[in-house]
Amino acid sequence: MAPPRPAHRGPRLRPGRAGGCTVVEVHRDGTVAEWVGLAGTSTNCAGGRTAWGTWLTGEETEDLAGKNGMTKDHGYVFEVDPRDRRANLAPKPVKAFGRYAHEAVVLDPKRGHAYLTEDASGPNGLLFRWVPPQGFEHGRGQLRTLADDAGVLQAFRCIDSSGSFVDDLSRATRIGTVYGVDWVDVPDRDARTTSVRKQFTDGQVTRARKLEGMWWADGGAYVVSSYAREESPGAAHDGQVWFYDPKHRTLTLKVLLGVNAAPEEDGAFDGPDNITVSPYGGLVIAEDGEGVNHLFGATDSGRTYPIARNDLNDSEFTGVVFSPDGDTLFANIQDPGIMLAITGPWRRQPRR
Repeated sequence: MAPPRPAHRGPRLRPGRAGGCTVVEVHRDGTVAEWVGLAGTSTNCAGGRTAWGTWLTGEETEDLAGKNGMTKDHGYVFEVDPRDRRANLAPKPVKAFGRYAHEAVVLDPKRGHAYLTEDASGPNGLLFRWVPPQGFEHGRGQLRTLADDAGVLQAFRCIDSSGSFVDDLSRATRIGTVYGVDWVDVPDRDARTTSVRKQFTDGQVTRARKLEGMWWADGGAYVVSSYAREESPGAAHDGQVWFYDPKHRTLTLKVLLGVNAAPEEDGAFDGPDNITVSPYGGLVIAEDGEGVNHLFGATDSGRTYPIARNDLNDSEFTGVVFSPDGDTLFANIQDPGIMLAITGPWRRQPRR
């Protein structure tokens, strides 16, 4: 077993903050090494991987220095390099991606765009796109070279098949719903006086409650909205998974979970959060709902099925990802902080 609190050999980025990112190396012989890749950040959440083998971790907070005991501003994305520990000793926030309650981030390997979710309410959060400056090329260490205002940060705006503006993703009530997507520039991405999502008036952008996990696959981004209740203007639901196609600029509803009437029992699922695309077909989703929590799958048609259940407690599953060879599914139970390695045998899901 790796030590429960691995040593951090470099300086803490922000003294007094308990967040960070731990790198867990699982070797083919089953041995495990664990070390801290980032420390001193606050409320780190889903994040996402890059094509060059690093990890982007985002802070799910908007606290500025002087608030809630913060000594520096928080609410940024940081890059963690598991192959270069020296690069992690003085991490630089990627301020070009904006300052808000970050959840997940994915990168379009063809166009260079970054897509980022915001888990927030009052008003509901946004899906963002960052467009790199002309001539910028992604790669190891390149994000730290960006100026704080590099590129353009934008929020999404959806239009339905009739050409009408969609104010919130909770308006969709059927799998297969397709929206066209436009992008609206963010006025002040560092949100010095006003939260980014509050910088837009009604009618400018589309919102959704608890925009959570994302995963890049099939030429686009799978995006989770965890639930909708009275804080959303459309129909109540217990989870959506959307697919954004950047080529056609469309957003398609792939999975829709109805309101779970008995979350303390096995059966229906509620509160999808972190997500990955399975090499065997379909999606694997971590449940962060009421009552019993599961890892569950979803087929291409939106049908869901159970994979595992947390019998330890009611804590959520997080951080679902397959090993590069596809043999092992890694996942975590958030409290008390347990990492699981789940081996198959896995079977390819039939397309239906």
